[in-house]
Amino acid sequence: MQLKHIFSATTITAALVLAGCGGDINITPTVNDNSTDSSQVNSNNTTTTAPTPVEEVECASYEGSSGLIAGLKVGDDCLYNTSFAGANVQITENVTFNALPNGGVHKFDGALQIGADGQTDPSDTTAFTIPAVGPTMTVEAGATLAFSSGEAIVRIARGAKIQAVGTADAPITFTSAKAFDRFDTVGNGPQYADWGGIIINGLGITDQCEDAQRDAGTCNAPSEGIVSYYGGTDNADDSGALNFVKIWYAGSGPRTGGEGDDLNSLTLNAVGSRTSVDYIHIHQGFDDGIEIFGGAVNMKRVVVTDTQDDSFDFDAGWQGAAQFLFVQHGTVTLADGSVVNMGNGGFEQDGKKGTTTATAPSSFPDIANVTVITTDATSVRDEDDSLAMKFDDGFQANYLNVLVVDPASTNGDDTACFNFSTDGQNKVDGITFNNSVIACSNVFNGDATFTTDASEVPAALLGTAKADWFASSGTTEVLASGSDVLVAGIHTRTGAPITVTPATAAELTAVNPFFEAASFIGALPDTDTSSAWYNWVNTAVTAANAD
Repeated sequence: MQLKHIFSATTITAALVLAGCGGDINITPTVNDNSTDSSQVNSNNTTTTAPTPVEEVECASYEGSSGLIAGLKVGDDCLYNTSFAGANVQITENVTFNALPNGGVHKFDGALQIGADGQTDPSDTTAFTIPAVGPTMTVEAGATLAFSSGEAIVRIARGAKIQAVGTADAPITFTSAKAFDRFDTVGNGPQYADWGGIIINGLGITDQCEDAQRDAGTCNAPSEGIVSYYGGTDNADDSGALNFVKIWYAGSGPRTGGEGDDLNSLTLNAVGSRTSVDYIHIHQGFDDGIEIFGGAVNMKRVVVTDTQDDSFDFDAGWQGAAQFLFVQHGTVTLADGSVVNMGNGGFEQDGKKGTTTATAPSSFPDIANVTVITTDATSVRDEDDSLAMKFDDGFQANYLNVLVVDPASTNGDDTACFNFSTDGQNKVDGITFNNSVIACSNVFNGDATFTTDASEVPAALLGTAKADWFASSGTTEVLASGSDVLVAGIHTRTGAPITVTPATAAELTAVNPFFEAASFIGALPDTDTSSAWYNWVNTAVTAANAD
């Protein structure tokens, strides 16, 4: 389903006359003052009643060095060229994007960069200090922001914030301009990689910096996909809130930095735990749905559908928690009628990207109430088969109430639900599954047992059957088929063939107080057909299946 069929069309009656400026994003890391303003507490993280859009179109504006800079009102839309937001523009004043009347859209030609990110002179290593309190980008409930090129991204710098707080009835949408007939000059409609996605840079701890850099306040880890920087010493940093937000048709493949230098739908770089990420739907991204590099950001109620690479990618020492995650791999029909497979890894999980230390340990999150539905197909993005979970680089985690499902396999080991790299086995004793079910025709890649090489596997697991490792908690189950574990495609069936008891509220909160009571396995129980979370998942999956 394309968004242009959801929103009413507006005829463009005037031409955009603001002069644009382009160019590659080019920002250089410098010495940082990593202090934060602890008095800035996010007060917008609760669900509120959506404001009623006024009938008058009010475009965003801010004070620049040459005076007031504003979008251009065209009908019910607001248009912003690269003089307002572009590769060479960093907005250092607060800016607000209202919900526009009659399906109006905020449309951007270039990168929307909030906050100062550094100097452009590589030789200048002392002149830049990150503001303790940077600007805030506020997006009202019900607002739609659309982007017209792969260079058009949203980048939130360290010290800055994004407050994009929608509601169940009025979510916020970040999407492709091609989702609207009036902006789709070719008529092909939207698809993955139409725009760059959202990047949030925080002041949290990432193992991509050395301890000496953190001590000196000079941690500047480079972001993937664009030239910008993140990292610091504060895992409780606050970058704002993304609540009831849809991010569609974003991301890109390898860029100037080569393989791995990608743009994801949502990148959380060293983002801290005071940031709110709740009720998110990511659809048809080209690279990862959400990629996390270090920090300790937490997230709840996230749906990722038809993203070509990994739905979730954890790396660089992430220490946060996540609950209620729903992943569905599938297929999409392109404008030319061709059908492509979407989905590589449900989770790609890396313990480290740089050098782990006591200050910057390897990734070790807590994750609960997950449903991953794979396919027996190969992703167009990487030509890799649809997998549920990949473990690499000494990753560790606590999992509770997880359900992993795949159809009957026809491709042998390549479509196994769990995939361990050699480095993914060296801390496998730090990966625990409790109250969880694997319903897969092929569960583990490669050999059925862990290696007997003492340099690759913890001593206690040398030569141990992988199935025994998964069952070591005594509260897990492996089923040979996923055909009977889902109800209506999204709910976890209660009862046979599942015999595992879900984790109790006390067991969940004992692992992490961030977790809510959830007495069911997977992201949704089969008894829930009315909650806000059910409606969020159901709406997301319905839209994905129709696209």
